[in-house]
Amino acid sequence: MKIVMVNDCAYVGETLLKSFPRDIETLHLKRSRGLWDKTFGVSWKVFRASGDIFHIHYLLQDCYLALKFGKYPVIGHAHGSDLRSSLNHRIWGRIVRHNLKNCGKVLVSTPDVLEQARSFREDAEYLPNPVDTELFFPKPMAAHGEKKRVLIASDSNWTVKGSDIAVKALAKIKEHVDVSIIAHGVDFNKTMALAASLGLSLNVLPKVPHSRLSDYFWDADVVVDRFTLGSLGMVSLEAIASGRPVVTYVAIEFPQYEHFPFKDVNTEDKVADLIEEADAELWKKEYDYLLMEHTPSIVVDKLLRIYDSLGEK
Repeated sequence: MKIVMVNDCAYVGETLLKSFPRDIETLHLKRSRGLWDKTFGVSWKVFRASGDIFHIHYLLQDCYLALKFGKYPVIGHAHGSDLRSSLNHRIWGRIVRHNLKNCGKVLVSTPDVLEQARSFREDAEYLPNPVDTELFFPKPMAAHGEKKRVLIASDSNWTVKGSDIAVKALAKIKEHVDVSIIAHGVDFNKTMALAASLGLSLNVLPKVPHSRLSDYFWDADVVVDRFTLGSLGMVSLEAIASGRPVVTYVAIEFPQYEHFPFKDVNTEDKVADLIEEADAELWKKEYDYLLMEHTPSIVVDKLLRIYDSLGEK
């Protein structure tokens, strides 16, 4: 079997490929930041590629063109923004809807968009994101001062990530925390201004390559992620894998998170309380969930069964 993996999101495709059995041939067609690659480059590579299954990340132009080129079967792997926003876009929406209806299989990476996908096809399926445990693994916490070290790790985006909720919550316990934030996101300046207005001091960290993100996790006692979507993002998963308790919003309405240790932490008071309570015991419960659902070998086993089912059609 030969798998052609096209594009990527949060290194999910790359992590999957690293964990495939050796007897599976793979080809990963990625985009660069160059103008050619962002427009025609990957499309030309897809056109020329041959394989038994085309696994394409994002339900956007690459997926659409693969279908138009007659590649079959095509797996369209949705990662959130394609269904949360692009689906309703005047131009992109038509492409996303076409892909939803015509792919051989549709996967979603988080359960908050599963119902949207299933409104177009009942067989859409949630595939948990795998965590690269070679890059992200537990390390013991280093000794430090009395204040709890908190890292705001997700990009500053008030609408999608609820970064403002995190800052307001931390301001309530500012005497007990030493807070760092990574400098990225459309609302980063707004987030810094909000923190200043609330008297919360933020230590600004430069954005680093994905391979070095674990260093930031290991320097923290608690990692704070997002508070609007109700689903676990890669920041949360990678921080837990790095041995740190995570505070984020996990919606009780999603049965996929049945074994996650806390639900519905999405208000300033709830966030502040859980940050103060977060400890090694909480992390252990989160880590048990992670090993059960997001270990690469477990996710790959599920994916290979999906591949096999497509080959039977």
